[in-house]
Amino acid sequence: MATKSDYVPQNARQFSVFARTMLEYINQHKTAWGHIPQSATAAVWSLFDVFEDALDATAGQHTPAQTLARNIAQRNTAKAIRALVNQYLRFAPVTDVDRSEMGVPNRDVVPTTVPPPTIPVSGALSFPAVGLIEMRKIGAAGEKRDERSKHGVRIYYGIMGVPSETNRFRLSVRPKTGDDLPHSVFTRRRTHRFDFTGESGKEVFFCMRFENSKGQAGPWGKIISAFVP
Repeated sequence: MATKSDYVPQNARQFSVFARTMLEYINQHKTAWGHIPQSATAAVWSLFDVFEDALDATAGQHTPAQTLARNIAQRNTAKAIRALVNQYLRFAPVTDVDRSEMGVPNRDVVPTTVPPPTIPVSGALSFPAVGLIEMRKIGAAGEKRDERSKHGVRIYYGIMGVPSETNRFRLSVRPKTGDDLPHSVFTRRRTHRFDFTGESGKEVFFCMRFENSKGQAGPWGKIISAFVP
């Protein structure tokens, strides 16, 4: 869920109207609400009064020092208002209608639908040392993507050979899609290193696809193969 963070006006005159409207509304309803202490609103009113005096001082010709004083008073009041909102006005008994009347945005309680990925992934292999293979430049295969649905990439892989105690899941035939690969690892990085120490000379296969935060997968990319250095 998200809330707007810029609901407090920056313009001094607009801020004055906004702050007064809110504080007067709170005064009218806080007895019925019953959860906001008098000291909390009194502290904000005190800061607001200082701001109003500073605002009046800049109504006509004024000095840079008076402008600075007004800006400081506005920042102090705005900070106090935000704290008051977050502590007392974000929840019941204050209602959505109350917040709307005060100029405070309501929380968006409708979950955003995150679609499954729709495009494949590409990458390139490099060989930094004996037994090591890196999948680099992991990204969309030449197309733009919805960042919400990308989330990360799952890399599937498998090694040709006879099963052993250390690796019981070997490939006996060359894979046609990622579904044929026995292992996988998830990453959000553009580079992932595999350590195949002790497997030098064996052929290894990779295939990738995007996954979103719900675990929904996109289409398979191409099978990429190499021999372990």
